[in-house]
Amino acid sequence: MAEQLNDRGSSGLADKLMQYLPARFRPGAAVVPVVRLSGVIGAVTPLRPGMTLAGVARVLERAFSMRNAKAVALVINSPGGSPVQSRQIYLRIKQLAAEKKLPVLVFVEDVAASGGYMIACAGDEIFCDPSSILGSIGVVGGSFGFQEAIKRLGIERRLYTAGAHKAMLDPFLPENPDDVAKLKALQREIHQIFIALVKESRGARLKGADDTLFTGEYWAGETSIALGLADGIGDLRSTLRARYGEKVLTPVIAQPSGLLSGLLGRKSPGAGQLSAMESMAGLPDELISAVETRAIWAKFGF
Repeated sequence: MAEQLNDRGSSGLADKLMQYLPARFRPGAAVVPVVRLSGVIGAVTPLRPGMTLAGVARVLERAFSMRNAKAVALVINSPGGSPVQSRQIYLRIKQLAAEKKLPVLVFVEDVAASGGYMIACAGDEIFCDPSSILGSIGVVGGSFGFQEAIKRLGIERRLYTAGAHKAMLDPFLPENPDDVAKLKALQREIHQIFIALVKESRGARLKGADDTLFTGEYWAGETSIALGLADGIGDLRSTLRARYGEKVLTPVIAQPSGLLSGLLGRKSPGAGQLSAMESMAGLPDELISAVETRAIWAKFGF
């Protein structure tokens, strides 16, 4: 009898102590950490920080290391950007998923296009809204030609190089057909890398022909599903509750902020003020960056 009372007492104490633990640490609690990946990829300036591997690596590692995690959810809203940063983020997600043996569920908000879709391909499943935009599997590059403008302003262009192609595609020189041909060859090479990544990730789920899927075109949710670029219509909350139960926990893993951010390397006030003053000198570049960022989003109607 005494032993039974001791057992009951120990069990009751354990239950009471368990109530004070954060929900994600309680045994049996289904946890799906959520990471938001938003913005133009790789366009990093003081006023317009973009998404890079360096910027998201710590958050991804925290999400995949969370105790009791059943999966990791990625919420993506990106029109694309740097193909290098896109692929590096994709690879880090795949590596962490393999190491931790966790499935990755991707939820597309407004856009997962170009590099944004490349990152989405790291998911085992891709969900979207009927109005989401997916695709744009291609490579784009652009510039301006100012050679006539500087003539009108009476400006003489002085450029000195070592290397026959060092000034290739200089906007103050007339366009050279050979330079354009070299650029297009480079774009085709990068495009093939993108295509191979999508085919490897999506596999037999792809239903469209290559000359449909890989032209740089993009589609809304339902058509994206029909083409095999996504797996279903679904929002994060409803999908995770249906899969892991009504009590599933979905903590959002965000970048450190406030005091914690300062301890992890934020600049001191003096350094911040100096940085702000320095950034003013580059304000024209920042304005151009802001216009370019806006143009990337505007391509998809946002």
